[in-house]
Amino acid sequence: MYKAPGVYKKYILSEPKVRLPTGVPAFLGLCENAGIAVNQPQPLTHWSEFEQLFGEPLPNSYLAYVVRGFFQNGGSLCYLVRLKDADLNALSEGLAALETLKTIDLVCAPDIMVEPLEKIDPNWVRVMQSAILNHCSRLGDRFAILDSLPRANLEQVQAQRQRLTGDYGALYYPWIRIANGPQESGYFVPPCGHIAGVYARSDERIGVHKAPAHEILEGVLDLEITLTNTQQDELNPENINCLRAFPGRGIRVWGARTLSLKPEWLYVNVRRLFLTVGRWLEMNMADVVFEPNDTRLWANIERELTAYFYDLFQQGMLKGRSPTEAFYVKCDEETNPPESRDVGNVAIEIALAPVVPGEFIIVQIIQSANGITITD
Repeated sequence: MYKAPGVYKKYILSEPKVRLPTGVPAFLGLCENAGIAVNQPQPLTHWSEFEQLFGEPLPNSYLAYVVRGFFQNGGSLCYLVRLKDADLNALSEGLAALETLKTIDLVCAPDIMVEPLEKIDPNWVRVMQSAILNHCSRLGDRFAILDSLPRANLEQVQAQRQRLTGDYGALYYPWIRIANGPQESGYFVPPCGHIAGVYARSDERIGVHKAPAHEILEGVLDLEITLTNTQQDELNPENINCLRAFPGRGIRVWGARTLSLKPEWLYVNVRRLFLTVGRWLEMNMADVVFEPNDTRLWANIERELTAYFYDLFQQGMLKGRSPTEAFYVKCDEETNPPESRDVGNVAIEIALAPVVPGEFIIVQIIQSANGITITD
């Protein structure tokens, strides 16, 4: 209550922007409970919910095991889409059901390889994996985690990779052996669920800008193939992400490359950082739609985005010694000429400097009369 005439200041703090979750996959596959409609995404926050909703794992499905692997590796939220079959039509319908779901940023489909292993057709797998990549690319807000073929040798996984191209996906090799499967000695399953859990764990601990690699795979007993450095020398340049067993260090994700042919989208974390920025823009900039397209709107947009990117810079998601080296935002008369404004467009120019993973650490050892010097 004001008692005397005058001008009084009142500070109103703006509401915080919506927090954008990352590391949230959608798993598409076969499950038992006919009471759950097909192509209806079901959120899960704990492995026990899968058992309650869908019952025991089907003998011709990997879905339960990859979902369990997701939670074992640090995942906290996923969506499950029950498919009516394991063919392309069913997969396409399941992917269509995900199009309006804005809370996911990963897509996994382990059951596209549920046929008896000796009957799996690599060409058919390629068609379905390409459909997943196309889905992610077309929507631009999600990333595909793809599995290698079961029992694949180096030549077979290289042939599989050569038929797959996309900026929004990555391929992981080989399959993993888990406990508590239908076989007492262990059960080999596609790695996508465990990898998705690693993505979620890495995002939560550090951020989406960190490459989801050099991370231990929990709940994994062994690998279908034990790769050597020489073998990975063949696979890594082809952007095949290897899973490796290291004595005394566990089984780890030992690669972070996408399937893209473009150098700027080589690394998973770089692609996912820009993907996340795009999701944030779509979620938080909707309130400027229909505002007068003038200098005040441009200034508001610049201010809003500068604050967001500065926060990313503070979190270490962008590289540079200062914000000006890490990003810039431009929204003015130059980016919005009259002919553009007349048709209702607002153009914003954004540049970001993403953090690239140190994939190759090179140490020089120089021996001289004064001793040995190590430089990096």
